[in-house]
Amino acid sequence: MAAPTLSAPEAIQRQLRLAARALGRHGLVHAYGHCSVRLDAGHFLVCAARPMGLIGTGEPGTVVKVNGPLPEGVLGEVRIHQQIYQRRPEVQAVARTMPRHVMTLGTARRVPQPRHGFGSYFSAGITLWDDPQLIRGDAAAEALAEQLGARHALVMRGNGAVVAAESLIHAVVLTWYLEDAARMELEILSAGLEQESVVLSKAECDQRATSSGLIFERMWDYLTAGDPESSPGQAS
Repeated sequence: MAAPTLSAPEAIQRQLRLAARALGRHGLVHAYGHCSVRLDAGHFLVCAARPMGLIGTGEPGTVVKVNGPLPEGVLGEVRIHQQIYQRRPEVQAVARTMPRHVMTLGTARRVPQPRHGFGSYFSAGITLWDDPQLIRGDAAAEALAEQLGARHALVMRGNGAVVAAESLIHAVVLTWYLEDAARMELEILSAGLEQESVVLSKAECDQRATSSGLIFERMWDYLTAGDPESSPGQAS
């Protein structure tokens, strides 16, 4: 007899829908993109395979094995999530997104530098995946996860970004921070201020990149405000 299929608790399903729609609402994805949350050492939940902003109230995601073939109907690039979860047990959520300013900067083979508060959360560096092709095979997904390493973020040249984090709330918020850092980078470049603009030191980043004061929870509340399944004031 086959082992029963693992199901995800409704609270996790709901939070994943909130995350997906928040990414869509704030222009961090469009028709393409996906996010996931780890369930246990061997499984994660990925959002429904359709435009994230259009995922409906109560619409379930799909449980995927960390090791093994993708279930039918799951998007091919979800292999990226698998490979990250395999390598990094501390990662609890992954977001694959298409932020506009990140996309623009990536076409020049550039990534944001930590120049302001939101950029400080990427003091470990943001790596560039220098290939514009979709990740549709295991070998490419493995190589991308290896290049991401222990970092939070990877920019894919002309093809968006990947963020890995310790929670789904962190993954969504860090994606917004990444896009704002890219916006800042582009504005500095367009103003001709690259030499004058200060890049934060490691010590400055370490001090500024705090999670105290409900930093992540407040941004989560902002990003999910107005969602039909949101609970105001509750980052859950």
